[in-house]
Amino acid sequence: MSIIEFLGLASKEKRAEASAETETVRRIVAALDQMDPERARYLAGFAFILCRVARADLKITTSETETMERILAERGALPLEQAILVVQMAKTQNILFGGTENFLVTREFNRIATREQKLALLDCLFAVSADDWISTIEENEISRICGELDLTHDDFISVRSAYREQLAVLRKPPEGRR
Repeated sequence: MSIIEFLGLASKEKRAEASAETETVRRIVAALDQMDPERARYLAGFAFILCRVARADLKITTSETETMERILAERGALPLEQAILVVQMAKTQNILFGGTENFLVTREFNRIATREQKLALLDCLFAVSADDWISTIEENEISRICGELDLTHDDFISVRSAYREQLAVLRKPPEGRR
């Protein structure tokens, strides 16, 4: 099941064709089926966008995964087990379809989220990236997402300033390297 289908953007016929789901995906969908569909759509988009930034450097670290799970549990008011499943599904979908669905999922999230929710997501994107230091690639992806969410550059800078200690671009190069 693609994230587009999960968000309800695909036709019913197309969703029927995608019946070759794994047991893990079925468990996640069953858990999320108990939620209000709008809340499930919001959480799926939120998790997918977190994974988008975590994977900007082509790898999602254990630290980034744990941070995403914690954030989703806290901000989404989910039991940790459900948050883990949602993050794992979002990671898989991002790895498989991220290149084609990144903009589509972010556009859908932009449509359903309030300004406050978008700013909260922006803060979470920096938190996920700050596992050690925020690479320039991750920072650029966050900036791109910020634009896709119709947030301003001032919003980006305001949230970014809280993470200035972790920004790679502001770090001093190691001794002997310039």
